[in-house]
Amino acid sequence: MSTKALIGVLLAGTVGILVFLFVHLSGGSNTITVGSKKASACVRAANGQDDCLPDVKYIDTQGKAYTAESLAGKVVVVNFWATWCHPCQNEIPDLSKIYDSYKAKGVVMLGLMADNPADNELLNFQSDYQMSYPVVRVNGDLNVAFNYPQSLPTTFVFDKTGHRVGRPRIGAISPSELTAQLDELVAQKN
Repeated sequence: MSTKALIGVLLAGTVGILVFLFVHLSGGSNTITVGSKKASACVRAANGQDDCLPDVKYIDTQGKAYTAESLAGKVVVVNFWATWCHPCQNEIPDLSKIYDSYKAKGVVMLGLMADNPADNELLNFQSDYQMSYPVVRVNGDLNVAFNYPQSLPTTFVFDKTGHRVGRPRIGAISPSELTAQLDELVAQKN
């Protein structure tokens, strides 16, 4: 066998091993624990994103932490927004009314704020737009966990087992669409 052929075989074998390792190491599924049930494997969507509520800490502007354990058994609505976003401004009063109606039924709504206004500016904004649900300032972990939403607003809905319901809603979500989803999810058994 010539030297060129031997180098080609070695190079092809090395590339094959690297491809094999990449496929097997990057294709693993994540797990989360929901309540006292066994951890279940998240289903990977076609875009490679997990269909489960990301297991990260959501800390609101009041300092309250929302963890996978504290959200277990609850319907969770995650809405990415910004103070400068006009469609966000339009949907916030409706989201607040929905949150106020459903929070006693086990629904948690988290507003993940993509911009960074000063605390007093945020308080004024929340007052002006009758915002009643918790606000979480987006950080790197949250951006990565939700695959960097490219449009605002974007809304994710998760059922009581922590699995995402449908696709993320890009653009303002209508109150009737969200309440229909929540009615169905709140009625489901864990």
